[in-house]
Amino acid sequence: MTQAQIFIDADELIGTTLLYEFILELLIKQKIKGATVFRGRTGFGANQYLKRPNDFFSFDETPYHIIFIDEEEKVKTALTELRKHYTGGFIVTSKVDIWK
Repeated sequence: MTQAQIFIDADELIGTTLLYEFILELLIKQKIKGATVFRGRTGFGANQYLKRPNDFFSFDETPYHIIFIDEEEKVKTALTELRKHYTGGFIVTSKVDIWK
């Protein structure tokens, strides 16, 4: 099994659709077993700028983290399709064991 992790900002769009919703819909169409979106409290990216979306009067983008797990080929196919529509964010994959 392979796990994919996608790091994006909550307010990113593809057209008029929120990016995280677009990604979840894409994963459903790819018949991925399941996915979860986590809302980050704080974080930073390549720009080394600390985002604090929960601070009073903050206009920082909220970091989002999407995780999904499936067979390696299905994960690769889903990520290849995503990259046709969106080239930003940060994506990592790793091999995982499923404990039953």
